[in-house]
Amino acid sequence: MTVLLPLAPAEPRREVRRIVAASGSSFAAGMAVLPRARRDAIFALYAFCRVVDDIADGGDPPAAKASALHHWEEEVRRAYRGEALSAVGRELARAARAHDLPQDEFLLVLEGMRMDAAAIVAPAPEALDAYVRRVAGAVGILSMRVFGAWVGLPSEGFALALARAVQLTNILRDVEEDAGLGRLYLPAPVLAQAGVPAEPRLAVRHPGLPEARRLLGLEARLSFREARGRARGHAWGRLLPALMMMGPYEALLGRMERDWAAPPARSPGWRKAAEGGACALRGLLWA
Repeated sequence: MTVLLPLAPAEPRREVRRIVAASGSSFAAGMAVLPRARRDAIFALYAFCRVVDDIADGGDPPAAKASALHHWEEEVRRAYRGEALSAVGRELARAARAHDLPQDEFLLVLEGMRMDAAAIVAPAPEALDAYVRRVAGAVGILSMRVFGAWVGLPSEGFALALARAVQLTNILRDVEEDAGLGRLYLPAPVLAQAGVPAEPRLAVRHPGLPEARRLLGLEARLSFREARGRARGHAWGRLLPALMMMGPYEALLGRMERDWAAPPARSPGWRKAAEGGACALRGLLWA
């Protein structure tokens, strides 16, 4: 198993950027609208999420995953004391000081990773809600603070609605990939209504799977609508990074809705950029 918390290099910011670039995600391009200081902070948040997600998704034994996530919980606590050992921890500490980021939200992310490491299968609705709040809602709340968009409860409502919409869309897209890891995030009542067995490898071959996807897709669509409604009251410029992220995911949901039996391939970066820009322009009417 690799060393979990290497000593930070002389330039922690460079290491964080390396992690972001190595992820192969279009995330960095979407955050280009942020000023450098805020962009550095959101990269630190992303790098933290990337590292702990890789632990949860990796092939190590459960005990090793639990130990690694415990080390990262300790690193978060060290970061808030100004004693971080890793590059990511040091950059998180900088971001937390600059943007008043609540430590509890980082700890919630780790709780979500522990749920992932334990392999979620056909959760009860309340268990799925708890998972989404941890792995997506916490990141949404932290991001809104980094964006400079935080105005209290309205921002929390927007962040949680958008986080739920995005996470459910991810779940709908990744059913087959997750089944390969022994996971099945579609909730038990949805599977039962569609007649799909609550076993990952059986579920992905069952003819009722498109209907199960459709049912959960209705919830994702409602969450996107709720996010649009809750965007009001925020300065459009501050909300811009969130809208740039919202666009590609809402467009992805739309493509899946056209044929639940054939989830679309991942979009190229240029399409995501166009979809993000279109959502940002529409956001002028919501904010």
